[in-house]
Amino acid sequence: MKQTSTKKRTSASSLKQPAAIIGAGIAGIATAVRLALKGHAVTVFEAQESFGGKMYQFELPGGYRFDAGPSLFTLPQLVDDLFRLAGRDPQDHFRYERLDPITHYFFADGTRLKAWADEEKFAAEIEEKLSVPAADVLSFLRRSASAYEATESTFLHKSLHKAATYLSPDVLRAVAALPGLGLTGTMHQRHAKAFNDPRLVQLFDRFATYNGSDPYQAPATLSLIPHLEHGIGAFYPVGGIYSIAQSLVGLAEELGVEFRYNEPVEEILTAKGRVTGVRTPQDVYDYGLVVSNMDVVPTYRRLLPKQPAPERTLSQPRSSSALIFYWGIAHDFAELDLHNIFFSQDYQQEFKAIFEQKTVSADPTVYVNVTSKKTPADAPAGHENWFVMVNVPHHQGQDWDALIAQTRRAVLDKLTRTLGVAVESLIRAERVWDPRGIEERTSSFGGALYGSSSNNALAAFLRHPNFSRQLEGLYFCGGSVHPGGGIPLCLLSAKIAAELIKG
Repeated sequence: MKQTSTKKRTSASSLKQPAAIIGAGIAGIATAVRLALKGHAVTVFEAQESFGGKMYQFELPGGYRFDAGPSLFTLPQLVDDLFRLAGRDPQDHFRYERLDPITHYFFADGTRLKAWADEEKFAAEIEEKLSVPAADVLSFLRRSASAYEATESTFLHKSLHKAATYLSPDVLRAVAALPGLGLTGTMHQRHAKAFNDPRLVQLFDRFATYNGSDPYQAPATLSLIPHLEHGIGAFYPVGGIYSIAQSLVGLAEELGVEFRYNEPVEEILTAKGRVTGVRTPQDVYDYGLVVSNMDVVPTYRRLLPKQPAPERTLSQPRSSSALIFYWGIAHDFAELDLHNIFFSQDYQQEFKAIFEQKTVSADPTVYVNVTSKKTPADAPAGHENWFVMVNVPHHQGQDWDALIAQTRRAVLDKLTRTLGVAVESLIRAERVWDPRGIEERTSSFGGALYGSSSNNALAAFLRHPNFSRQLEGLYFCGGSVHPGGGIPLCLLSAKIAAELIKG
């Protein structure tokens, strides 16, 4: 086998073994930064032409720029931490603003509501629009905060698959909080018990979609998710979500990380119970340390075909995927903001369609993200760039061409009815991304956005660990492994994986 580039090997000042990272998604980039800071010479192999994974950007004719994938940004300190670890001032490299309001909600009955960043103002808005006492809303948000604070250190910052985790003092706080976390109920049951207005129940149920799950199946423990937005805050990076990946790649390159684009890893090489390198179409490289940022299913099926796979883990139910319409809109809608939700009439039926019938509801909830509200250059003057997303099942052989046409019509009808403007007539540019395309570009199995779903109480423990139990030197990061998908959890998976690597 050949070693990686001579330049890379000879420039390493540390005796720590070089590391290969498979995939330049946000978790792979963050892992590269952390390992470089620990003294490893790091090479990132990426199948696509650039970095970011789902977090990439593109333009449509007419001057419309889009962030292709993630659109919500919480826990920005996880990005700041990487710059601080490197001795940099984060504000010199990456900036963001706190959103207020966070989201504009449009309900099926015509009710409109703004989710303000200030909890008391948000509660007052709910009391005014939905007649739910503000005190009930604040009480729920306090319980959400308590659950998050009691469990964050154990369940998000540490491996759940190492015995040492359970010897930590933090575990005692988490155990003490368990009775109040609703281990035996669902998110929907918890919300329905807390509130007597079905619209507010629907609003809080939607947080299950933050990890691609169904609130009618997902455990009530996930009711801590609202604290991320309403307690800690939601944010917008200056320049858009893509700037997160862009700034961290810049940091990684400053630290000596080498990115090899258009060079997919075809196999992780092994011998005698440990990894020995990787094979790409261009060459074979020696590595005793490999971190896969690829979804665990194709990692085992394609890159480790001769190794026994953890079938129970790989067979866990997949999360939802997304059907996204990117539209250049020749109009400026004053009633819209960065994040906008247009709810369905029957939420339970919508999730039944996704997770049981494996199809798309005829009346889907529609999410519209408009970054030109924050970055005017993302669209021409008087125009907007609409990222229009519907939650859909992962790809299992459905007739997506038919579903796209059906869903596009339903989305346009809903938006036209709600906004009072014929939206289709305003579309000047269009692109579509469906689960097939998501799988093809990002290697996410079936296009599932978050790996496995969290539709049972043990889902967190059934996720793949950040290390291999069979192969020494093999580690994992990204949305398909612990602690889960989404920008914050991917960054935390990088932290956990890097901390497990001792040198």
